[in-house]
Amino acid sequence: MSGLFHKILVEPLFYLLVWLYNNLAFQDLGVAIILLTLVVRIVLFPLFYKSFKSQAALQKLRPELEKIQNQHKDNREKQAQAMLELYRRHQINPLTTFLLLLIQLPILIALYRVFLQPPPDLNSWSLGLIDLKETSIMVVVLSVVAQYFQGRLSLPKQKADPMAKNMVFIGPVLTLTILAYLPSAVGFYWLTTTLFSIGQQLYINKIVYGYGTDSRSNSKDVGTGRFS
Repeated sequence: MSGLFHKILVEPLFYLLVWLYNNLAFQDLGVAIILLTLVVRIVLFPLFYKSFKSQAALQKLRPELEKIQNQHKDNREKQAQAMLELYRRHQINPLTTFLLLLIQLPILIALYRVFLQPPPDLNSWSLGLIDLKETSIMVVVLSVVAQYFQGRLSLPKQKADPMAKNMVFIGPVLTLTILAYLPSAVGFYWLTTTLFSIGQQLYINKIVYGYGTDSRSNSKDVGTGRFS
């Protein structure tokens, strides 16, 4: 199984990284990582978009979900049935975000294996400033800050639940804990993909929540859970 995973994901990503390094990144491993991140994010963007739309619709339905929880607080079975009916009526799949994480996990593991030991024939220095084979405090700190801002952007404009608010701080703490012991190549990817996530979140907020557009028409779409 490990060999199959290596063949299907790790090797293609490895060869793509080397190709980008030699042909488009001016033989700079940091630039190659940015380009590889861009490729991955473009491929996964439809999944991210669907996940963000589902989250927005769920936030819009939060008052109705809380009403159902209060009405059937003594009967979990009826509570679950009512919530499922609400999801069905608004065409929302509450598992979308979880499924996105499952799809991303193998890709993240493969990228981690690629970046954990950069190819020996590639120069590990980026812009002559960062040795991507070693841990970089600067990359770690920037990743933590970016993770925090991404969490803030993902909070709904209406009242957020305590768990969502806690995740704003849990994300940066996990980022610090993980990246503090890894080569900065992994941190550089983490930072880059987080910056792309911030850009995507701003775009999704504009499309889904209607920032900068007619918010009334967009909020109607979010309320029904139906998006173009």
